[in-house]
Amino acid sequence: MSKAADLKTLLKGPDILLVPGCYDALTARLIERSGFPAGFMSGFAVSASRLAMPDTGLISYSEMLEQGRNICGAVSIPIFGDGDTGYGNAMNVQRTVRGYARAGFACIMIEDQLAPKRCGHTRGKQTVGREEAFARIRAAVDVRDEGEDILIMARTDANETEGLAEAVLRARTFREIGADITFLEAPRNEEEMRYYCKNVPGPKMANMVEQGKTPILTPEKLQETGYKIAAYPLSLMLAVIQSAETALADIFEGKQPAGLSEFMHLQEIVGFPEYYEKEKRYAV
Repeated sequence: MSKAADLKTLLKGPDILLVPGCYDALTARLIERSGFPAGFMSGFAVSASRLAMPDTGLISYSEMLEQGRNICGAVSIPIFGDGDTGYGNAMNVQRTVRGYARAGFACIMIEDQLAPKRCGHTRGKQTVGREEAFARIRAAVDVRDEGEDILIMARTDANETEGLAEAVLRARTFREIGADITFLEAPRNEEEMRYYCKNVPGPKMANMVEQGKTPILTPEKLQETGYKIAAYPLSLMLAVIQSAETALADIFEGKQPAGLSEFMHLQEIVGFPEYYEKEKRYAV
């Protein structure tokens, strides 16, 4: 089965999918080794890790595609890919969807922000008009229907720019157009989350951003509310930053950092044991 087919099977299961965010091949592998059924390539995290720049449309399609190809190639679980606005008009959206499908993504997220887009939990978001938003998703769905093996997640940020009613209307229309999953970004309270889940059919994703605009709910509560997917796009990066800064402070003071993983464990994660076995097999 393909990764897109694997994701379809997961979406039909009884339980909510817990999907941590990754930003490179190593973090994707850690997610898989920890037993999670899928991962999410976060645009915020890729922009931060690759460029040390904010998620404000500064990273390019080709940079995201290259990072995604490395991530998808490192694991066997389905990976959601952040496709931003599709990087242009409807034809750009189609090129982006094809590229992500061929890179190995199981699903691509396309959103209705005005370019340059930005993180949904930061200031200054703007959204395009309804018809342009619908055209983007229609273009993405057409590529899938023409044979590319990828699911389409349609995201709206209109809750902040136009209000909840408009955001729900867009999400519902995205589903009617043919999106496999919808994602209403940054609901501000549980009431908005319930209203969205009640009024939009099909699988829906909740975005659990620590200290973001949306309340952090337990997986059980999210499932009860009506969500099928719970993404944690920045949890790993925040954990890494905390650990790295603590270790750097120790080194700066001339101390050996405490709480480090073992070197042999790192070798295992990146595949040294398998490499050594192949080295023996092909030794001349």
